[in-house]
Amino acid sequence: MRLNPADQAFAARLAALLPEGTVGPVEPRYLTEARGRVTGTGGCLARPRSAGEVSVILGACAAERVGIVPYGGGTGLVLGQVMPEGPAPLILSLERMSRIRAVHATEGVLIAEAGAILADVQEAAQTQGRHFPLALASQGSARIGGLLSTNAGGVNVLRYGNARDLCLGIEAVLPDGSILNGLKRLRKDNTGYDIRNLLIGAEGTLGVITAASLKLFPPAAATGTAIFTVASPAAALALLARAQSRFAGGVTAFELIAGQGLAFLDEVMPDVRQPFATRPDWMVLIETGLPEGLDPAEALGALYAAAEVEGLVSDAVIAQSASQVQDFWRLREALPEANRKIGAVVSHDISLPLSEIPAFLDEGPALIAPFGPFRIHAFGHLGDGNLHFNIFPPKGEKRETYLPLTPAIQRAVHDRVMALGGSFSAEHGVGRLKAADLDRYADPAKLAAMRAIKQALDPHGIMNPGAVLST
Repeated sequence: MRLNPADQAFAARLAALLPEGTVGPVEPRYLTEARGRVTGTGGCLARPRSAGEVSVILGACAAERVGIVPYGGGTGLVLGQVMPEGPAPLILSLERMSRIRAVHATEGVLIAEAGAILADVQEAAQTQGRHFPLALASQGSARIGGLLSTNAGGVNVLRYGNARDLCLGIEAVLPDGSILNGLKRLRKDNTGYDIRNLLIGAEGTLGVITAASLKLFPPAAATGTAIFTVASPAAALALLARAQSRFAGGVTAFELIAGQGLAFLDEVMPDVRQPFATRPDWMVLIETGLPEGLDPAEALGALYAAAEVEGLVSDAVIAQSASQVQDFWRLREALPEANRKIGAVVSHDISLPLSEIPAFLDEGPALIAPFGPFRIHAFGHLGDGNLHFNIFPPKGEKRETYLPLTPAIQRAVHDRVMALGGSFSAEHGVGRLKAADLDRYADPAKLAAMRAIKQALDPHGIMNPGAVLST
């Protein structure tokens, strides 16, 4: 459906409906994305302060058939927040809607506006003796609305689930400007279709989340962090099973780290402290949160001893201080940074059934070999099946030389992942970058249902045009 641009005349009409300063020109930072691959287009910028003002904006855009690109913290990696072509849209930023509206500590609920930064939500929970467990590298800039709209994951999914699992209710504005007042604090509410979960993960294509009721948890009485070297990814999975049995739900994070990633750190980030003098082929970063009366260091030591007898592990470092914990996580969080410095030919955010991961990693080199002598860096959240399977040029060569091969490599990887019952998008979403993949791989009935829902809620196609659904 043909949309109209958010030109100066439209911006002037919209500005007359809203408080002064709400509508203005688009600053360049709203038209870029985290990896710098494309530049978006935008006709005007709206920065509302309330759901009521968002309602006015969406209503006006619906009436005049103007596209809207919602903008959160700008940390997305699949081009969901930038629209590189088409009639210049209105860029809708909720950065002014950043209040923590309430904390109900005894209920384990925090109500935050969509523009609240994740780190601020974590801090607000902590000041009330509670814990909000969503955690990821961009938490200092990622905003709650965007995190819910993309159903973000992060490092604690194994224990606490994705963003969807941490949300009890939402306030949102639908494409016609109507306000959905769903900020409930209920754990049980079986009253018809779950509109909350329809909008979570929709990437701004069905409406705009303006606030959310979020789940809080008691903080663990004691936490433990360790890095174990493992014989293989299969050994890592066996270790995970042992850890989950021993700690009865207390495993918070279980990250797989490859020797190739450690080599990249040596190459471009030598200041990052590594735990072992001899670089292992594989290791895992384990974090546990245990109840009062248990010593996490002792528990991790006992886990290591049992796993060593089985031949699963060969070395370990168990953190003895907060600074050592920070060093461990600094290493894990530096891996994507090192990847960017090296320059990937293609990156994959995939998930697989846990039992399929070892075989997939074993066959990875043979899968990629026909395309060239590439380096493979596979790492990620092994506990929830999410791998970042990234392909790099031979050492000393430029990625640009191999970029023409990107589509074919990605197709080969995604074909294999889907054949194994996996997903081509584990935690980053679909955006515009993977809309064609959704067309190719989605179950036809699912895709038809998605298009029917889109047509029903957004008949004019104004919400984040081109994201998720290509047409």
